[in-house]
Amino acid sequence: METTQHQSRYGQMIFKALVGSQAYGTATPSSDRDYKGVYVQPDNDLLGFGYKEQYEAGKDEVYYEIRRFVELLQSANPTVLELLFMPEDCIIHAMSAFEEVRKHRAAFLTKKCFASFGGYAVAQIQKAKGLNKKMNWEQERTVRKTPLDFCHAYEAGKTYALGQYLAERGLEQDRCGLVALDHFEQCYALYYDDSPETLYRGIIADDSNDVRLSSVPKGALPLTIIHFNKSAYSQHCRLYREYEIWLENRNTQRYVDIQGHQQRIDGKNLLHCRRLLDMALEIAREGTLRVRRPNAAELLAIRRGEVNLERIIDEAEADIALLNDLAKHSSLPESAPAALGNEIVLAVRDLVRV
Repeated sequence: METTQHQSRYGQMIFKALVGSQAYGTATPSSDRDYKGVYVQPDNDLLGFGYKEQYEAGKDEVYYEIRRFVELLQSANPTVLELLFMPEDCIIHAMSAFEEVRKHRAAFLTKKCFASFGGYAVAQIQKAKGLNKKMNWEQERTVRKTPLDFCHAYEAGKTYALGQYLAERGLEQDRCGLVALDHFEQCYALYYDDSPETLYRGIIADDSNDVRLSSVPKGALPLTIIHFNKSAYSQHCRLYREYEIWLENRNTQRYVDIQGHQQRIDGKNLLHCRRLLDMALEIAREGTLRVRRPNAAELLAIRRGEVNLERIIDEAEADIALLNDLAKHSSLPESAPAALGNEIVLAVRDLVRV
C-alpha cells in the first residue's frame, strides 16, 4: 500500500480510496480491504512507450491512469463512477487536481448508467444461480478419478463401465492386458490371465494418467474390446486441479455461508445485484449515486441467506424491467460530452505538472 508517500509506481497518485464492502457499509469481519485510485503519468511516458493505462499493485489494489479513468467514467463503469462519490471516511488521499474530475461528477450520471449497472446486476444473478460453482459441485465431481473410470467395455451390443464389467465377472484389472487396435483411436482388445504369475501388466499403474499396453502370446483370444475416453479424463484432471486451487484459496466464510443456508445460491452475488440495482434506480429517480448504502443491514441479510434468495432474484428481475422502462423516459443525457472528458484530462495533467 502507498499510504505515506503518494507517488505510484507509474506516476503521481492524485486519489486513493478504500472501496468495496468497507465503503458500502457491508463489510464483515472476514472482508478484505480493497483500494482503488487514480494516477497521472509523466509526459515522457505518454509520448514514448511507457504509457500504462492501469495496474494492480496487489491482489486488492487497482489504479488507473487519468486518461483511462475518464474513459471508464464516460462508459459509466460502476466501479469507477463510485470513486467520484466516495464517503469521506474512505478517502485516503486526494490532491486538488482530482477535484477537477469530481466537480463534474454529475455529468457522468447518464443513461449509460442504466445499461452498465443493470448489466452488472444481471451478471450477478447469473453467477448467484450458477449451479456449476465449485462450492456447489456434487461430491462425485470433487473426487480424483483414474483412467479406469473413463473406460467402457463392449459386449453383445451394449457398453458397460469397465469397473462394473470387471466386477460382475470377478476379474481384476491388474491381471488384464491391453493391445491397441489399428484404426480405432483409444480402443483396445482386452485379454485376461488368472495364473499366479500373470502374463499381463494390468490396465493402469497406480500413478499413471493413461492405460498401458501388454505383450500378448500369439493365438490368445481377447475377452472384449474397451474404449478409453482420454479427452474426458483430461478434462476431469483439469477441473479437479482447478477445484484443488479453489479449495486452497477460497473465502472460507463465504463457503460456510452457502453451506449454512443450503439454498445453493450465492448470497454475496445477490447482495451486489441488489446494491447495483438500488444505485441505478437512485440515479434514474434522484440523479445521484450513494456509495454508502442506507440498507446495509438488509444487504447483509441477503448475503447470509437469511431471506428467501429466490424471492430476491424475482424482485431483482422485476427491477431490471423497471429500470429499462425508466431509461426510456429519463431526462438524463445519453452520455457525457466527449469534449468534457478531454478537457478534464488536460486540466488534470496541467495541474499535476505545475
